[in-house]
Amino acid sequence: MPRRLLVQLSAGLLATVLVVVGAVAYVAHTSSSTTPALLRVSGLPRSVSTEVATLMELSPLPARPAPNFTFVDQKGTTISLTSLRGHPVVLNFMDSHCTDICPIVSAELVMADRQLARYAKDTVFLAVNVNQYNTSVASVEAFSANHGLNSIPTWHFLTGPVPALEATWRAYGIAVHAPSPTADVVHTSATYFIDPKGNERYIAAPAVNHTKKGKAYLPPVDISAWARGIAEVANSLAK
Repeated sequence: MPRRLLVQLSAGLLATVLVVVGAVAYVAHTSSSTTPALLRVSGLPRSVSTEVATLMELSPLPARPAPNFTFVDQKGTTISLTSLRGHPVVLNFMDSHCTDICPIVSAELVMADRQLARYAKDTVFLAVNVNQYNTSVASVEAFSANHGLNSIPTWHFLTGPVPALEATWRAYGIAVHAPSPTADVVHTSATYFIDPKGNERYIAAPAVNHTKKGKAYLPPVDISAWARGIAEVANSLAK
């Protein structure tokens, strides 16, 4: 049996899965109500509302060890996932030259860090680079600085040799398509929540809307809700 259910999801397949999940998230309403009720996925932290969980496509995962990796961050510091035991980890996969969804996810992470309260020092925010043409420390540092991520005390944007990055993408089911150095990197967008013991606990699916001209955006209310959800899941793992 394959190690995980989400291995090698293409962007198109991920979108299809999300549509199906979203479709079954509604249950029939009674004759006295005109607003459909949301069906809550079982196994989620109680602090995360059903509305926010649905927005995030938040789902529980079997509590098994998250695949380890070792890379360098935007400061040139070597970081391994196992070295972070004892801390909840919020793990994303980002393009170091992204102008689409990654800046919006960055805004959500910065806002989430501000909502962590007393658990702020415990929670670690990680991103693994998915841009095989821009893997330098300077690239991930520039992205981190440009999008305010360095304001998060525990932020690490990780990069390294392409074969090692590719192995990590495969381990976490992240499909990456980058046909040329100047083309947009298309990749699976996923947020993993890893508990202090190093086990995968939850996964969410960041998403954005696009204008007619193709510019990515997300309403501020949704960015705020995403940030709140990230903070609440991280807090639940830190307690």
